[in-house]
Amino acid sequence: MRELQRDIYKELIKWKESRSGKVLEVSGARQVGKTFILTKFGRENYENFIYINMAQTSGKDFIKCLDTAEEWEPGQKRRERPLHRAFALFHEEFTDSEDTLVVIDEIQESSRVFSMIRQFAREFQAHFIVTGSYLGKTLEPGYFMPAGDVEMLTMQPLSFEEFLGAFDRRELYESVDLYGQSEHKSYDELKSLYGLYCRIGGYPAVVNEYLDKQDISSCEKILEWLIQIFISESERYFDSILEINLLEQLLPAVAQTMLKEKKGSKDLITDLSKIVFKEESNRISKKSINHSLAWLYHSHMVRYCGMVVEGNILDAVQNVRFYFNDLGICRYFLDRAGANPGDIAGIINENFVCLYLERCVAQRVIAGVQPMFATYKEGELDFFVNSRVDFCNYGIEVKAGKSEGRTANRMLEDKKVDYVYFMKGNTYGGISDGRKYTVPVYLMGRIAFDLNA
Repeated sequence: MRELQRDIYKELIKWKESRSGKVLEVSGARQVGKTFILTKFGRENYENFIYINMAQTSGKDFIKCLDTAEEWEPGQKRRERPLHRAFALFHEEFTDSEDTLVVIDEIQESSRVFSMIRQFAREFQAHFIVTGSYLGKTLEPGYFMPAGDVEMLTMQPLSFEEFLGAFDRRELYESVDLYGQSEHKSYDELKSLYGLYCRIGGYPAVVNEYLDKQDISSCEKILEWLIQIFISESERYFDSILEINLLEQLLPAVAQTMLKEKKGSKDLITDLSKIVFKEESNRISKKSINHSLAWLYHSHMVRYCGMVVEGNILDAVQNVRFYFNDLGICRYFLDRAGANPGDIAGIINENFVCLYLERCVAQRVIAGVQPMFATYKEGELDFFVNSRVDFCNYGIEVKAGKSEGRTANRMLEDKKVDYVYFMKGNTYGGISDGRKYTVPVYLMGRIAFDLNA
């Protein structure tokens, strides 16, 4: 199995070198490679590396060490630094120094250990990383949230850049011209790999399966297995069998909402209810659907897109559309929903752009708390971006084939946007009028929203 290079490794190095004294929380979906990359990071950058998994035997053993270290009877002298003693009992080579890294995996399984994060940050010289695939559990009562003592990183499935790295084509991606001035064969090669990425997505197990067998069908089986693992593991976090069944039905229902031709939804919960259940059914409440949907969000399976009303960034509505956190998962459920190939291609492209815009939001390159599309004069713009680099408004039209982009052009004429990017699958790129930029959709990650900087 080939080792896949992940960009988050550089962020881990930055965290170590910053010596912030804060615990690092690494979140991310199941099977995105968190444990592998953190183990690699720990072994390559620290003299002492300690790994504890709260969902496995090592977690149970650590709890026993905690119990022993905290033993106390009234009238006895209180033990000094019991938490340090617990780690010494767990790992005989533990030393409280900056050369020691402790990784606590699946920390959501123990509210007791999670609530010690502030102590890890304030009482130790050693570095701590906590992680888990279902950290949404920690939002429940009983989990103390150590806001000021934690830095956060999110690990996603492989980005397109990381995917290209697995095929030794990342350098080509980073050097090719955005607007068609490179050799056409370079774009054609990247386009071909983008088509594969749209088909299988970026989960490491799926990518490695393709590298090993070059077989799409076997990759799809891995995707289905990943989905079933997610559903199965989620069961222990739900109280009733009805809610477990609901969770399984919501994922294809999300895909169906993406297929509907409408300007978002004012009430996604109601729309999902109509898809999953007959209107006269009252077995499942909106509260249950909201609970399950929140679980999908905090487990990094689905994300949200907002809406800018009439091209006014100050009039924005949140959570009016869904998209998936991985293109392979997205395609899987679109196929199950019975979508035709043209619709699938269009939605996959939009989902791809949305993922990159979310990255821009996280980096505070663009305004808002989530990617946003826009309505304007009975029309719709695929995405609306307010840049925090040059403070201009950008429109983005995402198309699998040809399109006139009427709303985008109208918004340019009415000065609702300053520039428009036309992201297309079948193009080498180009510039028109100094305000219209056509870019191959697979180069979305290269756009910086700084044309007027």
